[in-house]
Amino acid sequence: MTTATAPAPTPTAVPPQRVYSTDTLDELLARLGGVPASRVRLDPPPGTVTFEQFVAVNEQRRGPTCEWVENTLVEKPVGQHESWVGIIIGGEMYAYLKAHDLGMMYGEAAVLRILPGIGRAPDVSFLSWKSLPGGKPPPRSDKVPAVVPDLAVEVLSESNTPAEMARKRDEYFLAGVKRVWEIDPETRSANVFTGPNAVRPVPVDGTLDGEDILPGFRLSLKDVFDRADRRS
Repeated sequence: MTTATAPAPTPTAVPPQRVYSTDTLDELLARLGGVPASRVRLDPPPGTVTFEQFVAVNEQRRGPTCEWVENTLVEKPVGQHESWVGIIIGGEMYAYLKAHDLGMMYGEAAVLRILPGIGRAPDVSFLSWKSLPGGKPPPRSDKVPAVVPDLAVEVLSESNTPAEMARKRDEYFLAGVKRVWEIDPETRSANVFTGPNAVRPVPVDGTLDGEDILPGFRLSLKDVFDRADRRS
């Protein structure tokens, strides 16, 4: 059954990048969406991280992929199970794209500068050729391209907070993302967002639909999680 909220309000502007010397760690963590302090890198110090430093940290691959918010490095929490679920979804999407050359995909290690001062790394993202400059992938030399996916897929981990995901959705839709799929391994369900607060729940026996972004693409959540859990 399809459930929808009232029409989504116009996305509010993402809070500007502002970390002052008078800020407390609690204030910063609250603005980041209540993420655990264990996910915030201290080197370079929070609030001081330049784009160049952000790119360099992810290039060095010391620890998890980092996102860039409030001039702060925030580690992306991807466990082995969440990564496996993302690969299954991405694999099905790639098979679809081999037959329908509509665009390209990225996985969880690809960080995208979706807004000035905001670098995010969806677990799976789809970018249509028509949304990319020249209809081609960004050059390899562009380590964190300023491109916006048509579809962003987030596989929820235990340390993802509701406030963190709400902030991500605000940023995604402000940037121009058309759909956000939030996949919940705990409940084996999903939420499909068409706006920051406009959601269509997809139950465990439901199907993800590519709609007009990936026409004809359909993915059974039961099949995804049965494969992830190796159930017959």
